[in-house]
Amino acid sequence: MVVDVSDTTTVPARRTQAERTASTRARLLDAAIDVLVDLGYARTSTQEIARRAGVSRGAQLHHFPTREALVVAAVEHLVDRRLAEFLTVDRDAAGLELLLEAFSGPLFHAALELWVAARTDPSLHAAVLPLERKVTEALELGGREIYGDRMSPAAFELSIELARGMAVSAILRSPGEEKDMRARLLPVWEKAVTEA
Repeated sequence: MVVDVSDTTTVPARRTQAERTASTRARLLDAAIDVLVDLGYARTSTQEIARRAGVSRGAQLHHFPTREALVVAAVEHLVDRRLAEFLTVDRDAAGLELLLEAFSGPLFHAALELWVAARTDPSLHAAVLPLERKVTEALELGGREIYGDRMSPAAFELSIELARGMAVSAILRSPGEEKDMRARLLPVWEKAVTEA
């Protein structure tokens, strides 16, 4: 019998258990964020998260035995994704516009769902608080890079709070109304918080 050694087809390397675990966890956490965005916190269920992640209910329970455990892990995953998103934006863009963008989009909406739920859920509040501080610190660092000495730390802290408030109220505005409001208020805001 002659063995053909000219076949260069390679068999893909089998993933390790750690890689499979990490992949399953990532799918569950991404699905949890998607469910938060699509359905809101009150309607987020572990069954729907498992379905969207494409994993069995048993696999979901193995990784996250309770809804709380899954949501708390999703909070941290969400913060990491929000930070990564913030770090990829064009830092040469308009400063306050950049800050407003940090408080927009699906990841912000998922975070907002958790903020509202955390108001009455002590364990969720305890999980969300340090992670949101991490986001705020990253925003402050980015603000120092963009504004340098032109904006005091207190002015930038105020700007973060204004951006959060504007982002929440934007939920009730049309895109055109939001654009008009930003055009009117951003120049006033920037003039008020930057040092000439």
